[in-house]
Formats: sequence, structure tokens, C-alpha cells
Amino acid sequence: MDRRSFAQLLTIGAGSLGLQQASAQANKDDADATPAPKSKQREAHPEPVNVADIRALAEAKLPKATFDYIATGSADQITLYENLAAFQRLRVYPPLMKGVSDADLSTTAIGQKINLPVILAPVAAQRMYHADGGLAAARAAAAAGTIYGVSSSVGNSVEEIGASSKGPKWFQLYVPKDRAITRKLVERVERAGYDAIIVTVDLGEWKDADRRNRFSLPKEMLVKHLRDVGFDQITDQMSYEDIVAFNANAWDLSLTWEFFDRLRGITKLPLLIKGVLRPEDAIKAVLIGLDGIVVSNHGGRRLDGMPATIDVLPSIVKAVDGKAEVFMDGGVRRGTDVLKALALGARSVLIGRPYAWALAADGEAGVAKVIELFREELQNAMIASGCAKISDIDSSLIA
Repeated sequence: MDRRSFAQLLTIGAGSLGLQQASAQANKDDADATPAPKSKQREAHPEPVNVADIRALAEAKLPKATFDYIATGSADQITLYENLAAFQRLRVYPPLMKGVSDADLSTTAIGQKINLPVILAPVAAQRMYHADGGLAAARAAAAAGTIYGVSSSVGNSVEEIGASSKGPKWFQLYVPKDRAITRKLVERVERAGYDAIIVTVDLGEWKDADRRNRFSLPKEMLVKHLRDVGFDQITDQMSYEDIVAFNANAWDLSLTWEFFDRLRGITKLPLLIKGVLRPEDAIKAVLIGLDGIVVSNHGGRRLDGMPATIDVLPSIVKAVDGKAEVFMDGGVRRGTDVLKALALGARSVLIGRPYAWALAADGEAGVAKVIELFREELQNAMIASGCAKISDIDSSLIA
């Protein structure tokens, strides 16, 4: 198995070892468990008050291999930690006596009104974290009035996610080499009622934790993923090795800018590019008419050593000059992080790990909880900064 190509292509997985550990632990827990007094239960599982609490709950529930898959970054994790540290370095200078006692968090993203500037980013293999996976996340996003970014590798078909809620959805596209399958997939996305397509273009994942944990994808999950995309040639008679080999050769790693011309010929949906860190690439995206740019280093899961996204965001915003909407992800853990990103020019932020942890902690209710935490923290930050509405947030708040 070409593990490097597999990680680059699919960005999906559940350690089979981890799943075995989960099953064994569940059986042990069922055998050993005795009801605890309610007061003890509250002490053991306090109500989470921030993303760090939700992360801890997820770590306690998930097998190590599965938790490490979502929590860790590539190589020495320099980019992962820099994403967090860069937000912490930014300082907010709130003006006083602005007479603001409430804040309206509503905004728009690619023409879609949303109740808060926090979008759920595409995250792979969500059935690893909860049985309902992306279906639960889609429902929670819809209930909160925000957009759900659907990974090609989410673990459910385009149609299953589309039918799960009436909320707005963006589809994140990994591109099959077979352009007929690509076309059919994009047409299915449009028929299922999605509102935009994101093309993720950054590559280079090399995660020590996954290699150390002997991370591999269970056959059932890989088969479903490939069939959901539209690879009908996958049969029950194929061996696991044959399926892995098929997958390793199924995806196009050598995309060029011309791909967007072909994509425009297939769909009228708005198009976004995800993985932009250089102003010249942002300018190119504008010149070819893309609707949105996501400043992203894939949360530090790709090539290690890339800059923090919040650090490069201002240069991308300047290069775009209002000709496309600019979004960002990477390291967003607090409502104050959202405030800082908006102040530096982002239309909205995307969160990934926080809601994946929430999904593991408590399914749909967990995702709803983490969105609510971001809403409450951002509202508090806006009131403290004298911002009654999103458009009041500007660069004067940030040193």
C-alpha cells in the first residue's frame, strides 16, 4: 500500500486497530459498568464550557488511533501549533463606551444568509466519531443556521447528506481521474441541492501518529466511500488489497488551474478554492472568476512548516481586493479567534477539529453545543469591543 498517496488522496480513515480497541473497550465497559450516583456522573462528565473541554471528552471516548487521526498534524506539527499560537499572539484593543449591549452575529457567505460567521469545514470519515456521522453534523448546522461543508470522504453519499437536513451545504470535491465520474458526481451534488463546491488543492500529508498507530482503513468504510463517489466497479468479491490499490490510482493529484474551466462547464454552482496561502495564487483565483477563497493549511495536516493562516490572511484579503469572498480555517478555537479573523478581513471562519471532537463527545447534540459556544463567545467579544453587528468589526481592533 502506498500510504503516502493514500493519505494525500483520501484524507479519510479509521485505524482498524483503533476500532478493535473501541469494540473491546465497549464490551469491557458493558460488563463492568455499575450505575453511578447522579452527583458522581456530573463530576465525571461536567458540562463543557469551551472547545478544550469538548476535546477532552472526545479523547476519553475514542480509541487512541482514531483520536490521534483527527487531533494530530503532519511531521513535527509545527504548522498545527503555529495556527494556535498565531491567534494567541494577536491582541484586541477594544474601544470603550460604545453603548453596545447586544450583538447581531448574522452575515452572508457566498450570498447565503447565516446566523453566525462560523461554518463547519469539510471533515473526512465522520462515522469514525459517531454512528450518525455527517448526518448528525448536517442537522446541527442547519438548526444553528449555518453552512455545513461536506467532505467527499465524509462517509455518506451526496444524496444521504443532502436529504439529512434543509440547511445550506457546500460540497468539498476531491477529483477522480475518471472525468466521467467527476462530471456525474458534480451533477449529483447540484441535483441534491448543495449551494457551492469547494475544491481542496493542498497536498502533502505525512502524519507520524498515524504511522505509529499502524493506521489503516476498514474495508467496509473504504468500499462505501468509493461507491458513494460513483466507482461502481468496486465489487464485494474484490480483496482488501485490490480495493486499496484501486483507490490509490483513482484520484487526480496533478490538478492545474485549467481544471476550474472544466468545472465551470459542468456546473453553475459557486466555486471556491481551499488551500490558498500565497497572494499570487489568490490573484489567479480572482482572475479566473472563482467566487470564494479559503485561506487554509488544512489545519496543519498537510505539508509541515507552512505559515499560520491568520498570519497570511491580511495579505490574501489585500490581494483579492473585494473581488471574491475570503474565508479562513486553522486554529480557530474561541469566539475571540473568530473576532480576530473577521477584523483581518475574513468573511467567515471554518472549524474542523472542534466539531469533530463534539461529534465524538455527544453526536448531534455535541455539534450543536460547540456551535453555541462559538456563538456565545463571539457575542461576548463583540459587545466588549463595541460591535453591534458583524460589519462593525474591522482592523482597528487588532494591533
